[in-house]
Formats: sequence, structure tokens, C-alpha cells
Amino acid sequence: MLKDTALTWSWLNILTKRRYDALVQAFGDMDETINRIDRELLKNLGCKNETVEMTIKRLEKFSPSSYFKRLGELGIGFVSIEDPSYPKSLLEIPDPPVFLYFKGSLDILKEPCIGCVGTREMSAYGKRAVQEFIPSFVRAGAVTVSGLALGIDAQVARETIDAGGKTAAVLGNGLSSVYPRSNSKLADEIIGSGGLILSEFPLDQKPDKYTFPSRNRIIAGLSLGTIVLEAGEGSGALITADLALDYGREVFAVPGQIFDENFTGCNREIAKGHAKLVLSADDVLCEIGIIPASGENIAAYEPKNDIEKSLYMILTSMPQSLDEISEKSNLKAGEINSALTVLELSGAAKNLGGGLWIRG
Repeated sequence: MLKDTALTWSWLNILTKRRYDALVQAFGDMDETINRIDRELLKNLGCKNETVEMTIKRLEKFSPSSYFKRLGELGIGFVSIEDPSYPKSLLEIPDPPVFLYFKGSLDILKEPCIGCVGTREMSAYGKRAVQEFIPSFVRAGAVTVSGLALGIDAQVARETIDAGGKTAAVLGNGLSSVYPRSNSKLADEIIGSGGLILSEFPLDQKPDKYTFPSRNRIIAGLSLGTIVLEAGEGSGALITADLALDYGREVFAVPGQIFDENFTGCNREIAKGHAKLVLSADDVLCEIGIIPASGENIAAYEPKNDIEKSLYMILTSMPQSLDEISEKSNLKAGEINSALTVLELSGAAKNLGGGLWIRG
């Protein structure tokens, strides 16, 4: 997709993955659509009359070159779903954002990511839970992912930075500003510490009741697992947890007292079987395969031949598909499957299901 095509469609802010697929199927590629945008096309995409008129007005005043210059002035990067640098974890969910704006290092999303969410009304107990879990996640090499809201989100970012780790904050508005404004300095610290600020929305998008659920699906999609650190009934953090569950990702929750309204959401998620009760960071790290479970044989593995050695060096704590392993190793499928079986039996590799493998 050409830069001007991507920037234009992103500015219009109507392109879901389903609509993107429909356009590619109809026209062959997105570049063919750019001069065909009119009321009829927008209606065929399912846009309501009000949206059609608003989109036409946005298109009439849009200049790709001016917009691109503005992104450069703000130090904002931009990728589309067709770009090689687009996060692979988001390609695995059914409704990935077609475009992403970012500040900082997009490469950190190649590391194991853990979604860390919770209420804006953080209690002393919730803060203590963040202080207990986040440093351990950092020591294990995980990247924390949250939403930069007040309360738990901001505390997750702060604890990650203080522990020397990297965090990704997904915003529910355009990156021309930080919401809430009180977290602007924290956003700068996130970027300065090697982290990432991320949004799917064009620069002028203001936060509203629709943008935050959209933001939550990105948090869930980027993460191997999501932990709810503190959430009352109806908390937006529970939307993220439910989305993670829909995506087949692990969901965890910190339990609280049954009389504590700040933990009603956590306790109900656990009671319904939607989230696994966790008492320590290791409970999370073991479940998503970043560290071995307690009592497992973690003695150093000695490869028996060059094929096993090659695969063992390729495997990391980040899940990889057989296709990725094959591309990196230049080995035949039969050789890979045979060697992975041996590695798994030796405890040196772990099959996560779905054709994904990590180091044991």
C-alpha cells in the first residue's frame, strides 16, 4: 500500500479489517481504491449516511503530504497492516487495526508481552499488587502493555520503568496529545526508557466512549496473557479481559476481599472461570511459558546434534510458528518436527498448541 493511500484511509478513520478485506477483494489492492472514494463506495462498505457525509468532508480537506509532514514534526511513526514491521501478534486476532501510529520502539512488541489492566480508582491494595507483579515480569524479560489511564494503568507504566523494563501504552485517542493530560510526562518517560506509545486513531481523534473499547482490543491482541490487577463491577479492564478470552489468550485476575467493591470484577471473572486466580507473578509467567513451572527440571540442555542445537538456539520465550522456525533454520519440515519432539521430551522445548513453540 502506497504511503499516500494508507495515510488517506487512516485519516478517514472508517476502515475496519472487514472493510479492508472487501476493498482488496473488489479492487485487487488498496491503491486502486484511492481515486474511487465516493458516496456510493462508502455506502457499499456499510457506512451510515451521517458517516458518509462526514467522510467526504474529511477527504476534501485532506493533504497526505501535509499530514505526513505533521507526523514527522511530532516524531510519530506510521505503519499499515501490509507493512513487515506491523506487530505479528495483532495479525492473529480477527479484528486487527488496519493502521497504527506510534512513538518509540515498535520492536519491543517482538518480545513476550503481558497485558496489565485495572481500575482508574486504584486502592492501596491494588497498588501493592502492581508493585508485586510488575518487577517480576520485567526481570523475566516481559514487556508490559496497558492503556495509560489513571490508576492501575499509570502505576503499571511507572513500576515497569522503575524496574528497568519496557512498557507499551495504547491510547484511545490520536497521538497529537496524551489523555489524560496529567500523564503527558509519564508518556515521555515511557518513550525515553525505550518503550512505546501506540494508537490506531488519526491525530485529531478525541477520546470517547467508543475509542476505549477499541483500544482495549489492541492491548488484548498484543499480549500472550492479560492480568486484571484490580477491577470493580463494570470496569473497562473487564472488557480487555473478555476480549483476550475471545482471542484464545490467557486471562488472569488478582483476587480481593468479597466485600471490596474494587475487586468485584476480579472475583466474578475468577468465579465464572473466565480468569485464572493468581497469587504471584510466577503463576502468570509459568502459565504463558516464559519461565518453567516450579519443580520442573531446568538443568541446562545439551543438544545431541547440529539440528537440535540449531533449533534450540532459535527457540526463545516468544512463541514461534513452525513456518518461522523453518525460515530461520533452513531445515526441512521432517527434520524440524523430529528434533522438536526430542527437545520437548528433554524439557528443552514446549509446544503451546496451534503450531507455536517456545524454549522449555
